[in-house]
Formats: sequence, C-alpha cells, structure tokens
Amino acid sequence: MSEQQTAVIVGVGPGLGRSLVKAFYEAGFKVVMAARNPGHLAGLYPDGCGGDVIAQSCDVTDPDSVAGLFATVDETVGAADVVVYNAGTFVPGRVAEIKPAEFERCWRVGCFGGFLVGQQAAQRMLAAGSGTIIFTGATAALRGGAGFANLSAPKFGLRSLSQTLARELGPENIHVAHVVVDGQILSERSAHLLKGKGPDALLDPDHIAQTYLYLARQPRTAWTQEMDLRPWSEKF
Repeated sequence: MSEQQTAVIVGVGPGLGRSLVKAFYEAGFKVVMAARNPGHLAGLYPDGCGGDVIAQSCDVTDPDSVAGLFATVDETVGAADVVVYNAGTFVPGRVAEIKPAEFERCWRVGCFGGFLVGQQAAQRMLAAGSGTIIFTGATAALRGGAGFANLSAPKFGLRSLSQTLARELGPENIHVAHVVVDGQILSERSAHLLKGKGPDALLDPDHIAQTYLYLARQPRTAWTQEMDLRPWSEKF
C-alpha cells in the first residue's frame, strides 16, 4: 500500500467492533473507531497501534454528531476510504407490548444512523471517486421473528438502504456491501452456547472481520453486494 488508507468503524464495542478495528489496523489502515461514549473504547486499542488508531465520539442518531465525526476525520486523518456501520441495539418484545419510544430508539440506532453515516460517507466518496461502505446486518434483516420487531424492522430498513446505495454509488466506483451475520457471535456472554458443540460452533468475530477486510479489497469487476456468514452449526 503506497499511501496509508483510512477506515472509519462506527459502532465499536468489545465484540465485532473491536475485531474490525484490529483487522483494518493490522492490514495497514489508519483506523478511526467511533462510539457514543468514547471512554468505553479505552481497552479496545490494538497492541502497539500508537497514533494509527484514534477514538471519536458519535451519537449515530444525531445528524450533527455524525456530521461532526466525519468533519473531524477529514481534518485529522483525511477522508475515509472505508466506512463500516456496525451500530445496533435490541430490546426483545412482542409488538402488542413494545413501548413506542423503545421501538423508535431501536430504529434510530439500527436504521436511521445507518442512513446518516452512509450519507456522510457517500458525499465524500463521490468527491474522491472511490470508496467502500459496509453495513452489518443480521438474520433479522431477512425475516421477522416473534419477539424481534425491535431488531427486524431496523435491520430490514438497513438492508434496503444498502441495496439503494449500491445501485446509486456502484456506477460511481463506490462499493457498498451488506453482511448478514446469521448466528451468535462468540463472546464471554455467549460462550456457554458452545457446550457439546465444539469450540468453533459460534461465529468468531476475528473471522468475520477478515471478511469485511476482503470486501474492502475486492476489485470492482467482482463486487459483492450481500454476503451471509454463519458457523457450521447454524441451521438455515
């Protein structure tokens, strides 16, 4: 890589977000990791990263906050070559019982924030003439399950947004991809689900992150718009 590229990971936490930061940093990118509370990012820096990984605050539901994030990126490390939208939230509940404010909050984080981030990324990438935008989806983006309206409605919308952006931006040399994460991601909270199945029965976040890196490096003669990932043990 003759010139260091920049990746902006929006929605970083101790799971997939951390793995995405690590993967792009180790691939030679300068990485901006963003979360609503940047204080929670203190323990998520890759070893030895120095100034190549920086943390920024961003409330994905606030247009001014998202615009401010990208303005800061422009001023400090230059326009982003890769932008990943990895933010989301979920509160289980049946439709007859969900509080409207709760549904709206989940939608604003899961879908509206994707629109705001995608819009800011698109504006800059159109000016640059290239770029990659990747959205983290889920099984809920493909079908609505009982008790999952707070997740499926935002994820359906995010998937639709990714398809629209891909059709609008592909001819402008901007790659837009949507990743369906179909299964439980391995974490401290989910490790108990491995019992009786073997150590590789859940999605490894580091392996998911390598797939995102692969998408960011695809030549435009063979771009992927949507990819689904699941462990061998997942039924589909």
